[in-house]
Amino acid sequence: MGKIVKAMKDLPLIARRSITFDRGTQFVSWPHLQSEIGTQTWFCDPSSLWQKGTVENTNRRARRWLPRKRDIRGMTDHGIKQICDQLNSTHRKCLGWKTPAEVFREKMMEEMGKVPYPQKQ
Repeated sequence: MGKIVKAMKDLPLIARRSITFDRGTQFVSWPHLQSEIGTQTWFCDPSSLWQKGTVENTNRRARRWLPRKRDIRGMTDHGIKQICDQLNSTHRKCLGWKTPAEVFREKMMEEMGKVPYPQKQ
């Protein structure tokens, strides 16, 4: 949970309002998210995959770099960040061929009342 807090703490509040986990025991210390950074935590109901949003799709994509047998506890923070950067810089059809990073930036700029890219006249 400490690494999740560290990764999310500098994001604007609007970007860390809530997070949804599956029901794994690794999320047992979820109260720290709300107490430390104000993030509301939700858990999926058992056998309710539709409540997970894109997590299943993202897990499948991550398997390109993280085979199931690989123990990620031995990975460095830098190695994990490289995988995250790969996932966030891959163009997606469901995002109109934008990357998740581009869409996230656009949404954050909208929330702050700014236009992310100048509009062509």
